[in-house]
Amino acid sequence: MAQPRITLESGNTYHIWTHANGNENLFRCDENFRYFLRRYQYYLHPVVETFAYCLMPNHLHLMVRVRKEDEILEFVRKKKDKPNLQGLADLGGLENSIVSQQFSNLFNSYTKSINKKYDRKGSLFIPNFRRKLIDSDEYFVRLIAYIHNNPVHHGFVKNPNNWAFSSWHSYLFDKTTNISKQEALKWFGTKKNFSAIHNQLNLEKMKTLFED
Repeated sequence: MAQPRITLESGNTYHIWTHANGNENLFRCDENFRYFLRRYQYYLHPVVETFAYCLMPNHLHLMVRVRKEDEILEFVRKKKDKPNLQGLADLGGLENSIVSQQFSNLFNSYTKSINKKYDRKGSLFIPNFRRKLIDSDEYFVRLIAYIHNNPVHHGFVKNPNNWAFSSWHSYLFDKTTNISKQEALKWFGTKKNFSAIHNQLNLEKMKTLFED
């Protein structure tokens, strides 16, 4: 029997991951990665805070927290294509619908662009993106390290510093970013501890914890 899909609720933090439909890659060149990040900023930043991300050629990982109810309501009020709110007494059922729709809009927008650019047709992502609630302090810290180490796990690089398309660099350098790194770093204590936990991660063990 299929497990009920986890709802995306305000204030909760989630591990989100998805991959290409079939054997194709999501990203074929550097500009594809950059374009997806621009679309991500447009569609998802208004409804989620981002703690970590990593884009791989055929899949991606995100760690996000759904924004507060008043922030989501403000976003809805400003939308030109407002959802039908009839029958919803409060935001409770709406927030999951709005956030899920924004993910869908992101993936669909990116797919349309790729289809046009490479003269392809059909879906690019698997039908439903995966999600898992982050419900412990250990999960919070280890997941960030797991996401940043994904390129190492898959053999693309030997160090996360050598992979351009993740939030790893936002944590190491003092530059303007939309990554909620200040809050996340408090969980690690220091940047030195941040790097140490990344280096100590058992990727095979963590894959079972984070993706099963």
